[in-house]
Amino acid sequence: MSTPRPPRRPRPADRTPDRSGDRSASPGRSRPVPPTGDTPGKSSGKPGDRSGAKPTAGPAGKSSAKPASRPTARPTTRPTAGPPAKTPPKAGARPPRPRGATLASQPLRLAPPKPRLRFVALALSLLLLVFVVRLLQLQVVDAPAYAAKAALNRYVQVPLPADRGTITDRNGVDLATTVDAYDVTADPYLFTPEQAKVPDAPARAAALLSPIIGVDEKTLEAKLAKPGSRYVLLARRRSPQDWNQIKALKSNLAEKVTASRGNVLGGVFAQEHSKRVYPAGDLAAGVIGFVNSEGKGGAGLEQVLDKELSGQDGKRTYAQSGGRQVPTAGVQEQPAVSGRDAALTIDRDIQWAAQNAITEQVGASGADRGYVIAQDTRTGEVLAMASSPGFDPNDYGSARPEAIGNPALQDAYEPGSVSKLMTMGAVLEEGVATWDTHITIPNTLRRADRVFHDDIDHPTWFLTLNGVLAKSSNLGTISVAEKLGKDQKESNRILHSYLRKFGIGERTGLGFPGETSGILAQPDHWSASQQFTVPFGQGLSVSAMQATSVYSTVANGGVRVQPTLVKGSTGPDGRFTPAPAPHKRRVLSEDTARTLSRMLESVVGDTQGTGLKAQIPGYRVAGKTGTANRVDPKTGRYSGYTASFMGFAPADKPRVTVSCVIQNPTRGSYFGGQICGPVFKRVMEFSLKTLKVPPTGTQPPRLPVDWKH
Repeated sequence: MSTPRPPRRPRPADRTPDRSGDRSASPGRSRPVPPTGDTPGKSSGKPGDRSGAKPTAGPAGKSSAKPASRPTARPTTRPTAGPPAKTPPKAGARPPRPRGATLASQPLRLAPPKPRLRFVALALSLLLLVFVVRLLQLQVVDAPAYAAKAALNRYVQVPLPADRGTITDRNGVDLATTVDAYDVTADPYLFTPEQAKVPDAPARAAALLSPIIGVDEKTLEAKLAKPGSRYVLLARRRSPQDWNQIKALKSNLAEKVTASRGNVLGGVFAQEHSKRVYPAGDLAAGVIGFVNSEGKGGAGLEQVLDKELSGQDGKRTYAQSGGRQVPTAGVQEQPAVSGRDAALTIDRDIQWAAQNAITEQVGASGADRGYVIAQDTRTGEVLAMASSPGFDPNDYGSARPEAIGNPALQDAYEPGSVSKLMTMGAVLEEGVATWDTHITIPNTLRRADRVFHDDIDHPTWFLTLNGVLAKSSNLGTISVAEKLGKDQKESNRILHSYLRKFGIGERTGLGFPGETSGILAQPDHWSASQQFTVPFGQGLSVSAMQATSVYSTVANGGVRVQPTLVKGSTGPDGRFTPAPAPHKRRVLSEDTARTLSRMLESVVGDTQGTGLKAQIPGYRVAGKTGTANRVDPKTGRYSGYTASFMGFAPADKPRVTVSCVIQNPTRGSYFGGQICGPVFKRVMEFSLKTLKVPPTGTQPPRLPVDWKH
């Protein structure tokens, strides 16, 4: 019996799948495959048949079939025999998935739509929720902040400067006022040859503008020819007249413009400003002060009254788009409130007389500086306060630093003999002596560690207390002052208390910036020599206003009236509000003040007095000279002298007090009666005439100066 012959192993070519046709052939052993369409379950090879080839069993009984590919027109390889076809499934049953078949070989089957719809609905809901939350944040939570930001960018707020109040003298004459002014500017681009159509436009424009605005031609030409710039400042705060003149030139040149020639002033413009001006120039500059470049008071009453004078700025708010106002959006305007006008106690005419007199005398004496004060003895109102050298507040930038300020209030100096009036007042008020008490005065007097003497050598004088004041004896003043108390310490305390009553060692109450309170040490701190120099005006320091107030106190019957510089103010509504009433206090009794006044007349009226040059025909004059060693503020040592004269008139019915102080005279006499007496006379005469004070109708008392031993 013969053994069956094993099947022949296929050649390598048989294992190669048909790349152009059916790819379902098994790589294993194969059998002949009947022609397409003869075997049930086989692919017919027709286009569109997706049934694919059945898998064939390999050597190990495993399926090695691959998904059938779409058949081509004719296979390029020999078909192999596959396993017999399986029984087809029953009608209506889902055919089983072939083993080894992939999704690509199966029909496309859609998933249920509900999960996808739920997912899309959820996503849209979340997105809508985000939008709603953001909308609530914008419209409700952060709405005010965003509205403010939008308004910040959309609305423009323009300040409306308030008009600064005017400063006038007591009669309503303007001393400081505000006027319109213009900054003259230019656009250099418009002066280029292409724009101006003139090759030398900067030079031509500079030649036209220089005489008007007072700037050098070369400087103007350099500014107008500045490359790459669209803005230059040619002149600051020019008057309306200057700008009107420039506008007239521009108009005339504009009429001559042609296609080949432009307007050389076409690039000149103006910016409107306000400018503080002082019509009287340097008159009362130390009192009025000035306004700085920021529009604030920089010195004097401009600084003291800055809040009242400045007023309150307003504002104008409008909508803008692209830098232009939106005309239909409306405008909100808060009007500015003008500053109050201040009326001073200064009389412009008396101030002018005082300023001229002190300026001439300071120049003639070669002095460092000097000051004159005129005060109403009854009201304490300051009628004039002049100093030299001064400055022009219209051009304070060019003034010398030492000239800016008010030395009549800011300088502290040793008063010298004019201070003896306070010592005599204490002596009379305490009953230590009377005007006719006999005083024997040697040539020198030793006290403590010093030897004192008068300003001149003299034999022993036999003077009355009136004579001590008339001849301004230092030794006589020491002799009576040391009798104020039971011992020297008590005498010092009593004298100190009177000095304080007269206002020494405290500010005058004017509230002026930089005002000095003077120097007055406590009596327990007076040195051995100081307790004898203070009575005749050395060892203490005062301001000119303090010293003037002392004489006004005596002239006012012993009642000190606080000095004032401001009479009142007028508001924007036109109502005048007077300044608060000045503080008053009694320092001396009326009898003591009257006696001191008569004694002061001897200084001016008696032939032995030191103030003869202060006499005024027709008026009784009471006054006192002063010549003191001067402390140099730079070295702190005595150097030179301080000359002074102070007094009031008419002595029988006092109306005006005038003081004159000159620091460090270097030419001619340095005695107060010689250089300050004439200044006092000149200012007092003018003041009495200006105020229409009638001449005195009585004769002076002529109290005895000396006595016969």
